[in-house]
Amino acid sequence: MEYDIPREAAPMRGHPPDGADGPTEPDGPDGPDGPDGPSRAREPHVQGGGGHEREAASAPVPVAVWDAMRHLPPHRFLFSSWPLRCWAYLCGGVPLGFAVLLAMAALLVGGLVLSVVGVGLALLVGAALAGLPLGRLERRRLRLVEPQPLPDPHRPVSDAGLRAWLRTRCGERATWRELGYAWLLALVSPAVGLGVALLLLFAGLLVVSPVLVWALAPDTVMIIPGEAVPHPLAALPFTAVGALALALAAYAAGLLTGVHVRTAHFLLAPRDEPLTRHVRELTRSRARLADAFEAERRRIERDLHDGAQQQLVALTMTLGFAEMELGDGNPAVAELLARGRGEARRALEQLRDLVRGIHPQVLTDHGLAAAVTEVALRHPVPVAVDIDLPHRLPDAVETTAYFTVTEALANAAKHSGAGRVTVTGRLRNGRLTLRITDDGRGGADPARGTGLTGLADRLAILDGRLTVASPVGGPTELTVEVPCSA
Repeated sequence: MEYDIPREAAPMRGHPPDGADGPTEPDGPDGPDGPDGPSRAREPHVQGGGGHEREAASAPVPVAVWDAMRHLPPHRFLFSSWPLRCWAYLCGGVPLGFAVLLAMAALLVGGLVLSVVGVGLALLVGAALAGLPLGRLERRRLRLVEPQPLPDPHRPVSDAGLRAWLRTRCGERATWRELGYAWLLALVSPAVGLGVALLLLFAGLLVVSPVLVWALAPDTVMIIPGEAVPHPLAALPFTAVGALALALAAYAAGLLTGVHVRTAHFLLAPRDEPLTRHVRELTRSRARLADAFEAERRRIERDLHDGAQQQLVALTMTLGFAEMELGDGNPAVAELLARGRGEARRALEQLRDLVRGIHPQVLTDHGLAAAVTEVALRHPVPVAVDIDLPHRLPDAVETTAYFTVTEALANAAKHSGAGRVTVTGRLRNGRLTLRITDDGRGGADPARGTGLTGLADRLAILDGRLTVASPVGGPTELTVEVPCSA
């Protein structure tokens, strides 16, 4: 029987989960304080559990181009890169919008026509999920006018396979918001982009009208119907009108781009629902408690090692010296001293075992493989250890993995009746994978209180996963997966 025992993941210390505040993204093409405008304060982000940056949905979304239009004098805004970037962004939506419209129409029509033979269902599903690649493209294209990148609203799919991916994506609200954005882009962006392009073309022709009059002479040029422009100097007023039209086009493009940015934030960015915020706060609280517990455990281990253990060593030596000084003068007292020294030595050994169980020094000094090998040498059941790691792992990962393995080995000794246990460990794609296999009777069930649920809870603090395969009759295999990203 196989059990997959995931738990709600808490953020890993040092690892920005689910898009919590991660590495700082680079600013836009002109930097935060370049010619495009002053640096603007970003709204705070809400940390989340499970993998991508989340913005609070209730917070107002700052728009870089609107900030530049508000804070820069007109001449600095017009001669900055902002107008060019806004024009390129809006005009680039024309071919993209038409392409999306044609693709959506083809998928819908093809799906409806071919639905009678079953192929149409796949096309309709493709139409429903067409917003996914478009959303990724738009979040990248938005960097042209918005230095702050939009995080991915989708959660990672833990299970492999197309069916699991489709089930996850179809159940997410973000998928349907991206589909709405796709239709909005297909229907609105071409019209907006064409309007801006025509305004730019008209303004450009007015600006170069003296050159056109000179180049077309002696042919008659009429800018206003019925009124010919006799010579290039007579077209200079139209140049001034064209310059004003370019300025109008720059500010209009800035306004329209800001509306597009707000729309993209509304439909393509993650939403932070109240329940989600509550869950994230709980996971953060659990991570803080785990950190406090780990710090307290290390303090106890240090106090025992530097305090009680040293005192027991001193007591053993004192009793030994007393026994040597007494000699054969009083055999009864010598026997009591020898017995006391033996008890002190046993207490010291037990204390060392206790300290080793709290946090083994070999784990700190030599890493996970050496610590697990030391446990295997003291285990009542023969244990074969094959842990091959290219480098040391983060402290939290090594500690959690070590105590997970020791608990699993203790369970194997107590409950499985195994004659041999194998522990393997590898690091692939930033994830530590451990497999603990025994040849016992099998039938391990988390509901029977064999400690498996506790192992899963320990791993959940680092967003880890525990999978148990234990058919009746054996063998039992525990698979532990822990992300190691820093």
